[in-house]
Amino acid sequence: MSSLSIRGARPTTREVVQIIEPPGGRLDLRLREIWEFRELFAFLTWRDIKVRYKQTLLGATWAILQPVMSMIVFTLFFGRLAGLEQKTGGVPYPIYVFAGLLPWTFFAGAIQTSGASVVGSAHLITKVYFPRLIVPLAAVGAGIVDLALSSLVLVALMAYYQIAVTGYLALLPLIVAGTLLAATGVGALLAALTAMYRDFRYVVPFLVQTWMFITPVIYPSTLVPERWRGLLALNPMSGLIEGFRASFLGRAPDWQHVAISLAVAAALFAFGALAFQKVERRLADVI
Repeated sequence: MSSLSIRGARPTTREVVQIIEPPGGRLDLRLREIWEFRELFAFLTWRDIKVRYKQTLLGATWAILQPVMSMIVFTLFFGRLAGLEQKTGGVPYPIYVFAGLLPWTFFAGAIQTSGASVVGSAHLITKVYFPRLIVPLAAVGAGIVDLALSSLVLVALMAYYQIAVTGYLALLPLIVAGTLLAATGVGALLAALTAMYRDFRYVVPFLVQTWMFITPVIYPSTLVPERWRGLLALNPMSGLIEGFRASFLGRAPDWQHVAISLAVAAALFAFGALAFQKVERRLADVI
């Protein structure tokens, strides 16, 4: 009787086992998996935005004040004292430098916050599974809000200086996409390095400061000797800033310069994502 009952018994529940495997050696960004966790991405992005201005008196106004104050300082010291007002091809120096500061401020802020994002999210990474690349991606995405707000000031400056909108504005989405790629690639690389070696928390500010002065943010690229301009184009933010200026100020950019910078930005994104994947499987142990 007992043998019959055992033979006829059937399981009433089924166990579902999910096997989580680290990515292989090839570059696989697992975009489908990141899309599946899009709600987490949106939550982390919104969290970063709120934390950035939490317990501040001016709140998101700082997104506008920072580039505006930088524009005033650079206009006084570099525009007038250094005579760069005469080197901008007839464009008023305040709006010229402000148009360069906007993409640079976004890029610099994005790589600094995303570089520290993994270490700052240790409590989340060590408890639940999700594509870890979402963490630096969310840090970069939070900076888009600041870029959009500060761009309103640029539009106001265009109206003040009577600079008309032209067809070059259609270049803007491509330039912003390239800046996002560059920021995400560098940010993901720095996030991986910072998780492994905390020394990079002190290296990043120096890196950002040095990078700014080798990028035509406060000066036109035409001031660089012609024999060095090919090397300058390898700096992705060089052509992207020139393209950003051209899209708003209605001037034809150096298309070759912009194309090279876009290609370098895409390569940086791939390299940064690959480096992050190499470290991803060990993140929970090292942080």
